[in-house]
Amino acid sequence: MPPPYFRPIRPSAGFPTVRAMDTGVFAGQEAENRYRAVYREVWATCPEPDEVLDVPTSFGPTRVYRFGSVGESLVLLPGMAATAAGWGAELARYADGHTVYAVDTLGEPGLSVQTAPIRTAVDRGLWVHEVVAGLGLARAHLVGASTGGWHATAAAVHAPQRVASVSLLDPTAVTVGFGFGVLWRAPLTRVLGWEWFLRWAGPGEDFRLVLAGIAEYRARPAPQVPFGDALRPVRVPVLAIFGRHSTVHNGERAARRMREFVPHAEVEVWECGHRIDAAERVARFVRRFGA
Repeated sequence: MPPPYFRPIRPSAGFPTVRAMDTGVFAGQEAENRYRAVYREVWATCPEPDEVLDVPTSFGPTRVYRFGSVGESLVLLPGMAATAAGWGAELARYADGHTVYAVDTLGEPGLSVQTAPIRTAVDRGLWVHEVVAGLGLARAHLVGASTGGWHATAAAVHAPQRVASVSLLDPTAVTVGFGFGVLWRAPLTRVLGWEWFLRWAGPGEDFRLVLAGIAEYRARPAPQVPFGDALRPVRVPVLAIFGRHSTVHNGERAARRMREFVPHAEVEVWECGHRIDAAERVARFVRRFGA
């Protein structure tokens, strides 16, 4: 029998029901079962969580894994379809001196259960706000990788009340759109498959869970559009790290735009691709801005 935190969760009676076309949903029970098998397999390579929570929000219950119980609270928002397990061994490093809450993004594959649509950046920011509130935190430091960086930014722009700081790891579509390489390769996935695309975007990574999510789950994400001038009023501390060799966008241009829109942000360009391992750098940043 799988551990309790791998068993299905269902929304409580307090959540409204909506048409499947409005929310992310598995393609069927067999599809969900196949996905959960891969989910368990990938989680077996991750640290054991100290606590597993299903946090209620107005968009549906959100699966959150807690690691550690000391220091500042970090909420980790993963890349597209990566789930909390996508952080892998980094979870233990983020939890060194911090309390880490790793999230399965609502509306994407994982064990969160979407019950209401998330149509805009405002909705996404509100969802992040409600997760932090549901965890009982006055404020938290948000750490977003790739698409998770867009989600963290949505909170900083539209619902900053509980945001202590934001750390963005090669965030997609925050300051610039997706690069030409993504745009011309995306249509070819119909022929060559998503694994071909993902191997190009992040060579060397373990994409089992992402591929299972693409195959078995029908996501309904809000469109990712750069925030532009909406970033100018952001006042929370921001660390933004971009990969000079990122495959998803022009990292140097994205960094320049971040400096333009958020002058107080600490913006760095690393000699790497889209995947950025920055647990220690984030820890140093967070220590300076206690919640």
